[in-house]
Order: sequence, then C-alpha cells, then structure tokens
Amino acid sequence: MTIDKIETYILKDTLSKSFFFSQWEYSERCICVVKVTASNGEYGWGEGYGPANVLEAGIELLKPIVIGLDPLENEVIWNQMYRKTLDFARRGTLVASMSAIDIAIWDLKGKILGLPVSTLLGGAHRTEVRPYATGLYFTSHDNPSQEFDEEAQIYISQGFKAIKMKIGLGVEEDYKNVKRMRDLIGDDIQLMVDSNHAYNFREAIQLAKKIEPLNISWFEEPLSPEFYTQYKELRNKTSIPIAGGECEYLRYGFHQLLRNNSVDIIQPDICASGGLTEAKRIAALASTYGVELIPHTWGTSIGIHVALHFIANLESMPGRMKRPDFLIEYDQTENALREELTFPAIEMKNGMIKIPNRPGLGIDVDEEVLMKYAI
Repeated sequence: MTIDKIETYILKDTLSKSFFFSQWEYSERCICVVKVTASNGEYGWGEGYGPANVLEAGIELLKPIVIGLDPLENEVIWNQMYRKTLDFARRGTLVASMSAIDIAIWDLKGKILGLPVSTLLGGAHRTEVRPYATGLYFTSHDNPSQEFDEEAQIYISQGFKAIKMKIGLGVEEDYKNVKRMRDLIGDDIQLMVDSNHAYNFREAIQLAKKIEPLNISWFEEPLSPEFYTQYKELRNKTSIPIAGGECEYLRYGFHQLLRNNSVDIIQPDICASGGLTEAKRIAALASTYGVELIPHTWGTSIGIHVALHFIANLESMPGRMKRPDFLIEYDQTENALREELTFPAIEMKNGMIKIPNRPGLGIDVDEEVLMKYAI
C-alpha cells in the first residue's frame, strides 16, 4: 500500500463580527486542510496552522517527497520531509505544511489498522479531557472589553471550569479587566491570561505583580518568543506560572525553551510544530525537564481532535493515585469551519470532552460543507 494522492483545500468564512487581540484583527477564518489518500482508497485528514495560501504552497512542495511511500511508515515519511527541506525550512510555515501532512497520515494509518490515533501513540492514559474556554477577545476599539461580562456568563452556564482571556491593552487597563473577570467568575473557575507577546520585560513584571493576588493559572506569552532569557527572569520574579511555545517549531525550538528554564508550561501547536510525530518527541523532552504540556489549538475540529488523542497519551507528572484533569484549549470565538466541517460533533458533558475511540482521529469531513467554504 502506498500514498496515492494529496489534496489541499483552502477554506474561508467571513465572520459576522470582527474581533481582535493585542496584535491584529480577525474579520474572517481562512484555514488550509489536506486529504491524503492511499492506493486502497482509504484517506486521512490533516490541518496546518498558519497562512493558508503559504501552507498550501508548502504542501505542494512536499507532495513529490511523500507520494509513493507507505502510510504505515509515518516516521520514515516525516524524516524524508524534514531532511529534504532542512536547508531552508527549519522553522516556520513549511514545518506547518509538514505537520498537516503528518497528521493526515496518522489519521489514515489509524483507519487502515482500525485503531484510534491515541492507541497508535502508545495508548490512552485517560478517557476524557477538561476543556478550557478560549475567548474574551476584544470587540470594540472604543471599549474593547464591553462584552466580557455577558460572554463569561455564557461559559459558566455551559459548564466550563476554566477560562482564558485576552490582555495586552496596557498594564492598568489589563489589571482592571482581569480583576473584573475574577470578581465575576468567582474563585472556583480557573482564569488564565494571554497577552500574545504584547509586553516588554518591565511591563510584564509590572502586570504580573498586580494580578498575582487574583489566582491566575498562567500568564501566556507575556514576552516576544525570541527572548528566552527574559522569560526565565520573569519566571523568577512572579508566582504566576509562565506559558508559551505556540510560536516554536520542532523539538529543537522547544529544547531552547526548556534548557533555558523559560516556561512552566509549554504549548506546542501540533498543526504547526511538526505534527503528531514530532509532538511525541516534544512531549518526551518536556517530561525530561519536568515541564507541563498543554497544546495550543486554533482552526477546525481536526486540530482539536489531534490534540485530544495526543493529550490522552500524555503521561501524568508526577504520577499519583488521584490524578488532576488534563486541559485542552477549546476556542469559543465564531468559527463555522470548526463547527460544521467534521462529524460527529464535539460534545462537552459535565465540563469534560471524551477521547474518541473510533479509528484514526475519529472524525470525517462533510464534503458538502468542504465545498461550501472552499475557495
């Protein structure tokens, strides 16, 4: 059996209302997904995280390397893609293109063997994962946080036990918003903050000190991802756990974070950092350093299912009889591509999402929806 065909689809959906964060504004969702088909007709789906048109160009570049290879030998395929692009693609969007193909091959392999991806990774240590709501983006330039209260109440009513909010508007304004949110949701719901690397070192320290009394579960991307030493110094100056890594690629990038003691939590995006094949290696590195891993997700439910299977396979550190729940990022912003593209739909019950036990990623793509949003 060999890989016979690789097809890409750029999907676009215009949002009913724009939203923004510390860096830029979103008025649409534009995502590249890939379908890898074997010579027996079986297929798998993958997704890349990054500019959709660049991802598609990268997948086109990688196609001749992958077509004709055995889909069961996913590590061999990954190494072929990596070695033949190493001279010009050690970081960035071409690694995300590799990730999309790698994910589709894992899905395909699972379907061929009749096993879920979590089993292929080595087995599921857990049957369900606790999602945290990623939301509370800014919606008005005149009053960026004007809809925060209503949105947070929706998450509470849906049963979320953890919420991540956007910051990055300035130290004083961020403090007021975080304080307001903590007062609203109470002490029983986890609260995380994400500045999307909006601050310099001095500002990050100031904000961290002001919000420390508010029981913040982590401060995500406080600084630009290039400044590993500043991340380490910030960790030493605050009791809030520091998280980062969605802008890192491959085990080598994450090794920089880990050996510099830059973060308490690493957040690889599996759809960008090298796919499931490389994510398994990144997880091994994290466990070696005793650092927690919570994947970043953004896109369609293909990426969410990838993270579900990956988290199911993560070992608990440290091991104990009463283990804490593992978290998964569950974006709540408007996204028809996430809600409509795949089936069966994601269900959250009692604040938890079950790990799929169907072959592959446990989902399929609705071809009518695919063509509805395909450019």
